[in-house]
Amino acid sequence: MRLEGKRIALVGLGVSNLALARYLHAKGLSFEVRDKKRAEQLEDKLSQLPPSVSRLILGDGYLDGLEQLDLVFLTPGMRKDFPEIRHAVGCGTVFSSEMALFVDQCRAPICGITGSAGKTTTTSLIGEMLRRGISKRVYVGGNIGNPLIELVDSIEPEAVVVLELSSFQLQMMTKSPHVAVLLNISPNHLDVHASMEEYVEAKSNIFKHHTSCDHLVVNADEPGAQSAIRGYPYDCLQFSRLHAVERGAFLDDGLILLTDGNHSTTVLPASQVRIPGLHNLENVLAACCASSLFGCSVEAMAQVASTFPGVEHRLEFVREIDGVTYINDSIATTPERTMAAIATVTGPVVLIAGGYDKHLPFDHLAEKILQANIPVVLTLGVTAPKIEEAISRAAYARPSTSQRRVPAVIRCEDLKEAVYKAREYATPGYTVLLSPACASYDMFRNFEERGRLFKKLVYEL
Repeated sequence: MRLEGKRIALVGLGVSNLALARYLHAKGLSFEVRDKKRAEQLEDKLSQLPPSVSRLILGDGYLDGLEQLDLVFLTPGMRKDFPEIRHAVGCGTVFSSEMALFVDQCRAPICGITGSAGKTTTTSLIGEMLRRGISKRVYVGGNIGNPLIELVDSIEPEAVVVLELSSFQLQMMTKSPHVAVLLNISPNHLDVHASMEEYVEAKSNIFKHHTSCDHLVVNADEPGAQSAIRGYPYDCLQFSRLHAVERGAFLDDGLILLTDGNHSTTVLPASQVRIPGLHNLENVLAACCASSLFGCSVEAMAQVASTFPGVEHRLEFVREIDGVTYINDSIATTPERTMAAIATVTGPVVLIAGGYDKHLPFDHLAEKILQANIPVVLTLGVTAPKIEEAISRAAYARPSTSQRRVPAVIRCEDLKEAVYKAREYATPGYTVLLSPACASYDMFRNFEERGRLFKKLVYEL
């Protein structure tokens, strides 16, 4: 992607575009900056901009005149179907992103990881396995940690880059990572993507531009991922915890195995994987597949899988109080993630759920709640009524002979009230599980802030 001589704009002053602004400044390029917020709302971010900004357009009209530009970098998570954007595309303006530019400019091979759930854990596992199991320098970034765009020119071709990639980051990519890992696809971010089809299409960019020199790692057990790769013509490794695969990684008689089609090698017993949950076994299998493509030693894979403690806010043990365990799973921003958490936790559960509405259905989650040992559900946020209604519908639809218990569903004003009520209802042997099944934006800046408040409240009990 050529930058010199282009009329460039950055739309949205998020973390990635601030890093991109510094990168463009270092290359001696000037550019416009646009954002829908007003100056008083952006005071801190505006102070971080380099002096290369040629024009600042904030508030109403921030999308006006895009057709006069050659290249526009959109912040991740911004809808791409605004009329002004569609008009500019028709006039020849090229739209891209910081991540698309990084992938285009990076000289080192890239391992990209995407999926509706499990991206951060799998990315972290692969990064650690490669750091321990190969002699090359390993960079980890993307949707995890700091943007790597400012380092792209200094990353040596002999290195390996591991990137967590969201659908937003993938949406405008015209080049796919050398190794693509597709964990799963289920409804997500439908408040931003125009349709489920657009969401799947964005995810598919992780492998859509592959050639015969590239590799795909995909979940053999997940229908959404299998549907997305139908007709993929190049090298593909599969991973499965349910059955053997021809090439890839699978679970057999309690062992994690790697196979190249001719020989199978034991990595480690599944019981030795430190992070809990069947979904995390899948993440380990995916990480072993991807790491093997870079020549990682099996010993390094086993060492990481048996010692990796997990990532903050992902089924994170907080503390035990009076025989009650408190678990922070704030990363659960979809019903599927919460269902995976419920399947992992043993014993009776007080579930805290609800938050920002991404227009996702809660019917399957409601059925899972009725099937599990969940005596109490504490709801909060914009989606509280939707979750409550889904549980009521599922309970009403049960056969009259069903013995499944209907949980008490209690609305809470905020997370503080939910934590305090959870302590009232949880007795020794219970787990209080924050697994919201929703994004956090109605009450918090992000799921990290929500998780940290939960931990603070628990420690104050």
